[in-house]
Amino acid sequence: MQFFTGLFDSVNEFLVAQLGELGPLIAVGGLGVLLVVAVLPSLMKKQKDPFKTLREERTGTATGGKKDALRQAGKNEKLDRFAQYLEPQDEEELSATQLQMIRAGYRSKSSIQMFSFAKLALGIGGLLLGTLYVLISGGGGSAQNSILMVVVPGFIGYYAPKYWIQRRIQAREDEINGGFPDALDLMLVCVEAGQSLDQAIVKVAREIKPSYPALAEEFEIVSYEMKAGKDKTKVLRDMGERVGIQDVNSFITTLIQSSTFGTSIAEALRVYADEMRDKRVMRAEEKANKLPTKLTLFTMMFCVPPLLIILIGPSVYGIATDLNGGG
Repeated sequence: MQFFTGLFDSVNEFLVAQLGELGPLIAVGGLGVLLVVAVLPSLMKKQKDPFKTLREERTGTATGGKKDALRQAGKNEKLDRFAQYLEPQDEEELSATQLQMIRAGYRSKSSIQMFSFAKLALGIGGLLLGTLYVLISGGGGSAQNSILMVVVPGFIGYYAPKYWIQRRIQAREDEINGGFPDALDLMLVCVEAGQSLDQAIVKVAREIKPSYPALAEEFEIVSYEMKAGKDKTKVLRDMGERVGIQDVNSFITTLIQSSTFGTSIAEALRVYADEMRDKRVMRAEEKANKLPTKLTLFTMMFCVPPLLIILIGPSVYGIATDLNGGG
């Protein structure tokens, strides 16, 4: 036991003498990078599952035409090799992450893999940048400050993609909330003109696309699923789950109830469109009422100090001059 303790102390003293106080930390980081580089080739040359090969041969996809290959391949095909590392293994967590990516507007199959890869790459990149900064600046003071300089950039890089996704979700929700009353008004006009609900949804998706592309995309998905023969109630409920907005879910419930009980869809649309317009006005008034409170801090910071300098500055200067003259 004493032999290992003495050996550890000798190695620690050697690293400190050669690399400075951060010598052990640099050595551990370099060892970790070497281990990652050593493991990557084995992951890249991952053997194919024999059961998957038999399945492809049985279905004819192993020696099939180019059509199946083009259908299955994608621009992020290389990330499929690391799917088990870049995707959550828990089914519920995977579904929640996929729903979050859909609400942010990323619907591709590889969006979850790209999201996980971005977190990993930016996190490692932040750690490397922090380490380089510490090495260039010479340690930055104490060991605690040096560790913070290394860890904080990695922490920021790891959580930056998550923050971006949250911002995207909020931006899409604001866009959908802003364009939903106009879409309902246009849908009401189409239904009262004699069109069916399916035709009205197609028309609305085409007309509002330049102004509200996110809402138009959701209506296009609904129209495509209805044309494919999917149940209308299931299609509408899926739209509510994808969007995740209370007003849209209430509108879908209204449409389903009108279709179930045989009431007039036009009348339901008229009542709900009026309510949505009132809600939009109320949201605008709420933002307008919050604006003075938000501006108070900036007013105190940028307006009051210059005003005090202008009003009190000459008096202070005059008093200081009189005191110096009298002295």
